[in-house]
Amino acid sequence: MTTRLFGEPVQRREDPRLLTGQGRYLDDLGRDALAAAFVRSPHAHARIRDVDVTAALDVEGLVAIYTWED
Repeated sequence: MTTRLFGEPVQRREDPRLLTGQGRYLDDLGRDALAAAFVRSPHAHARIRDVDVTAALDVEGLVAIYTWED
């Protein structure tokens, strides 16, 4: 970390939007918004040979499942 920024004001791009009440948050999307989940391998550089989504297809309210084949 460099020390040239210590004690200096740092201009951030998000401040004006948030300070004037124009920020957008997840709660602003409403009750009809969809949620997404991304599943990643816990093993670095592992080769994923197959993804079994049959159990997930039975989940109520599921809209879509996308795999690498899509």
